Amino acid sequence: MQSVYILGLCGTLMGGIAILARQAGYAVGGADGRFAAPMLTQLKKHAIDYDEGWDPAQIPAQHDQIIIGNVVSRGNPMVEHILSASLPFTSGPQWIAENILYDKWVIAVSGTHGKTTTSSMIVHILEENGLNPSFLIGGVSANFGVSARYTSSQYFVIEADEYDTAFFDKRAKFIHYHPRTLVINNLEYDHADIYPDMEAIERQFHYLLRTVPGNGCIIALADPAIDALLAKGCWSPVQRMSMTSDADWYADLLRPDGTHFAIRDGGKVRWEIHGRHNVYNALAAVAAAAHVGISPQQSIAALSSFCGVKRRQEKLAVIGGVVIYDDFAHHPTAIRNTLASFKVRYPNERVIAVIEPRSNSMKQGAHFTELREATRDADYVFWYQPEGVAWSFAEVQPVVPFSEYNNIADMLDGVLAYCRAGDQVVIMSNGDFSGFPYQLITRLNAHKTDK
Repeated sequence: MQSVYILGLCGTLMGGIAILARQAGYAVGGADGRFAAPMLTQLKKHAIDYDEGWDPAQIPAQHDQIIIGNVVSRGNPMVEHILSASLPFTSGPQWIAENILYDKWVIAVSGTHGKTTTSSMIVHILEENGLNPSFLIGGVSANFGVSARYTSSQYFVIEADEYDTAFFDKRAKFIHYHPRTLVINNLEYDHADIYPDMEAIERQFHYLLRTVPGNGCIIALADPAIDALLAKGCWSPVQRMSMTSDADWYADLLRPDGTHFAIRDGGKVRWEIHGRHNVYNALAAVAAAAHVGISPQQSIAALSSFCGVKRRQEKLAVIGGVVIYDDFAHHPTAIRNTLASFKVRYPNERVIAVIEPRSNSMKQGAHFTELREATRDADYVFWYQPEGVAWSFAEVQPVVPFSEYNNIADMLDGVLAYCRAGDQVVIMSNGDFSGFPYQLITRLNAHKTDK
């Protein structure tokens, strides 16, 4: 039995690769600086060995390959040992390309926003239509309860991230995946810590286009930024998607909150998921499924039972009439789309945003000027000011009432004092937010009991 040892094991991508390797028959172990749910739960479920900390002595004497995640860099004790001892190593994206994806029909979902949700929708559609797909997604689908799965199917659905591959490979991860079906949901500036400008991101997406075969298909939003990308060179058929009938794939909103809409030649979708952005995600999923032979009618039937993705507008609790949601939004566009969707869905209720600017781009202030409009649809914003953020939300001159906090306990007090029955409280962060959502639920339950 071949074996792999993974550095950065508890990360979304590395943990998913560990699960795939385990299911493919490898002996799997790894290390990370900290292990926490939900990935730790998945690792334990799949009986994957893990070491906490970076002691080089933990690396097994017998292993076939060391996989290094991009969270690990020079100066890490394990990395320094690996380099000094001339041990063989590779990146996660390269390993999965060479050992898992090489003979698969890869369906890759790229773009600044919506990758996890769209990927999950595609997996669900393929599953409901008997194709039993493998997948690797940056979140946990509520329909599957896992972020990765390896099967004998020829189809593999992967979330194609534009972040860099590893400390020794600064290309985008998705360069390694070689998709036959490629979705480009949207294209905006992000990842200011590795990309100096929009042109640098476009260059990586252009390299991705070069890997799609002539008998493949690119499904892309009808959008000026993507038009500019395609103009740089494209060698595969392109299908465009939009909310207008001049696109190859289009949707008509039958309800403004996006819970009821129609898709070209497919029929009507009715579901509990809301937001125009999720209609676009569904449109991309139906188009991608059509490329592998699933009719729009079959896809729409499957979407009716799609339950969403954890941490994407996920309803956590209803306590005393206060509804608590957890959402991954961490870019101004995602924040704007999420809040707008709640305002349309719940026009007579207060929408309260609780935001942690955790991404490197947000901390650096790369999206500073966009936050004013991004938060416009909130009735109140609670803004967390963690260490490493050198600017204040007040400098944005927001158009809605707000409070800023640099202490979780004080912010909990503030949110608890402000909330009332009927409020939709949307907690937004791409990290665990120091457990804030669950701390708030505990405090609300205690407050309810006290009354």
